[in-house]
Amino acid sequence: TQNQAFSAILFLYREVLHIELDGSINAMRAKRSKRKPVILTREEVFPIIRLMEGEYKLMVQLLYGCGLRLNECLSLRVKEVDFGNGELMILDPKGMKDRRVMLPKHLVDPLREQLGKTGKLHGRDLEEEHGYTTLPFALDRKYPGANREWKWQFIFPSSHLTPDPATGRLVRYHRHGSALQKALRKVVIRSGVNKSVHCHTFRHTFATHLL
Repeated sequence: TQNQAFSAILFLYREVLHIELDGSINAMRAKRSKRKPVILTREEVFPIIRLMEGEYKLMVQLLYGCGLRLNECLSLRVKEVDFGNGELMILDPKGMKDRRVMLPKHLVDPLREQLGKTGKLHGRDLEEEHGYTTLPFALDRKYPGANREWKWQFIFPSSHLTPDPATGRLVRYHRHGSALQKALRKVVIRSGVNKSVHCHTFRHTFATHLL
């Protein structure tokens, strides 16, 4: 590439010929082109969503309808849904600043249905002496037992229990993003949308459609 050739010439002058070049020489490096994000039209979004199924459909609806990042969607917990005000509380992973986003009315019933499924799974886990999840900001040390409470459970729980590296205890984490991305790729092909569509595409599209 152009930058590799530039670096080789720079090495020759500095290390072999011992000639120090002017600092402005760096301006000759090839500049990285900024890719514009892929934006879908409404006519492209809806066929994709219609073809999605189950939890994955609701996830994509939240990505697009609420403008969520993938990890924000996956890590949603029961306590972060406010049906009364029609909002979701999105927690900053670093604990700095949280934000609230509007929950579209047409997603209320699907989200309630998903919570019902998650509740049944959590109930079975408790019966089998499990029911643990992971807590943010080391809250499990401050509030022992909170990691088994319903309000802290992930809305999109993993289908299997995983050993917690810190304690060795079996916990139920949230679903992995790769599963959604894989399902999305298949649906995009079936939909006939000829764009490079990824999970973050729906967040960019959400922001554009608000304008």
